[in-house]
Amino acid sequence: MGKKLRYGRALLALVCAGLAVLAFTGVFYPIKIFDVQPAALLQRVLVDFSLFALYLLAGLVVVTLLLGRVFCSLLCPFGLLQEFFMVLFRRKTGVQKSRPYKYFLAAAVFGVLAGGSALLVRVTDPYTLFGSAASGVWLGLGAVILVAVLVWFRGRYFCANICPVGTLLGLMGKHALIQVYIDQDKCVSCGLCVRQCPTGSIDFKNKTVDNETCLKCMKCQGICRTGGLKLGRKPAGVVPFNAGRRRFLIAGGVLAVFVAAAKSGAVLAQSALRKLKAVILPAGAGNATDFADRCLNCNLCVQQCPMKIIKPADADYPAVHLDYQDNFCDYNCHKCSEVCPSGAISRLSLTEKQRTQIALARVNADVCVRCGLCVRECPRQAIFREDGGVPEINPSECIGCGACQSVCPVKAIAVLPVDRQKLL
Repeated sequence: MGKKLRYGRALLALVCAGLAVLAFTGVFYPIKIFDVQPAALLQRVLVDFSLFALYLLAGLVVVTLLLGRVFCSLLCPFGLLQEFFMVLFRRKTGVQKSRPYKYFLAAAVFGVLAGGSALLVRVTDPYTLFGSAASGVWLGLGAVILVAVLVWFRGRYFCANICPVGTLLGLMGKHALIQVYIDQDKCVSCGLCVRQCPTGSIDFKNKTVDNETCLKCMKCQGICRTGGLKLGRKPAGVVPFNAGRRRFLIAGGVLAVFVAAAKSGAVLAQSALRKLKAVILPAGAGNATDFADRCLNCNLCVQQCPMKIIKPADADYPAVHLDYQDNFCDYNCHKCSEVCPSGAISRLSLTEKQRTQIALARVNADVCVRCGLCVRECPRQAIFREDGGVPEINPSECIGCGACQSVCPVKAIAVLPVDRQKLL
C-alpha cells in the first residue's frame, strides 16, 4: 500500500509539473490549476473581494486540515522543481528541526500583503519565483540557484523553513485529521525513512513525525520494510501538544510583526511609484500605482501573451507592463485577463476588454505622410480624416491598442498611457 501511495503521488506530481512547464513556457495553458496558489488566492480575495477565490481558498484550507500539506507535494511548481533537484542530485537527508524564524518571515510577508503591497510576496512566494525563473528574470533564476544549493546540502529546506506559504499550510497541517505517524510496535529504527524524507521531518530515534513540515510525499512509506510508517488518524498521545511559555512568546512576537508589517504595507501602497515612469498596462489593471501594489510578477501573462508585448518588471516599473515597440495589443485577445491568478488584472470578458481604454494615440502632424494606413487598421474606427488630411483621434473611441502605431511607416503616431483605465 505504501508503494502505491508513493508512486500515485509521484505520478500526479509529474502531471502537475508538466502542466506548469507548459503554462510558464507559453506553450499551452491547460487548466487553471494555478488558480489555487495560496498567495495568489489570498491576493484575489483582498484585491477584488472575489467570492469564487474565497471558495477556492476555503477549499484549500479544508483539504489541508484534512490531509496536511499535500499542496506542497502536488501543486506547487517551485516545490516540484526542488523534488527534481533531489532526484538529480541523489541527495539524502537527516533529521531537521523546524525553525521558529519562519513564522516571523511569514508574518512579515502576509502582513505587508494585507496592508496593500505585494512587494515581499514577489521575492518569497514559490509560485512567483517559479514564474520569474521560467521567464528568465534574474530574481527567479537566482532563487533557483539558491534552492539548488539548499537541496544539495539540506533537501527541501526552503519548503520546511523558509517558504511563507509552506509555513502557513504547515500550521494547519500540523493538526490535520490524516497524518503520517510511526507505529512504534513495527518500527525497528533502521533509519531508511529518515534518509528518504526530503524535509527531514522524521525522527526515528524518538519515533515521531513532524506533520508541520511533512509534505505527504509518501516516500517514507514506500521505503519502509516493516510497515512502521502509517497514514491515517494518529493515535492519541503519540505527540502531546505542549503550549509552553516559548510558544506563547513566539506567537506574540509573530502577531506583533504581522501588525507592523500590515502598517508598513499600507505605507508602501500609498507612497510607491511617485518617481517612476508612466507605463501602459494590460486591460483590467486599473492604474499604475494600484497595479504595482497588486501584481505578483509571476509572469504567467508575459509567457501567455500571443503578441509578446507584455514585459517583465524592470528598473523603471516594478510590475509587468506593455511595450508596443515591436507589436500591438490584439483587439480580439484577452488572454492576460484569463490567466492572471491574483486579480491584479481583472477578469474582463472580451467585450469589456475591447471597450477598456488603456492608452490614447496621438498623431504628429509634422511627420505624418497622410497614407491612411492607421485609419484602415483601427479596430474601433477611432481614427478619421477629412479630405485626405492629417488623421485625427477620437478620444471617446480610442482604447490605445497600438495597432495604428504599429502600421505607421514614418512613426508619426505615439500611444501614451492614461492615468486610469476606463470603460468606454
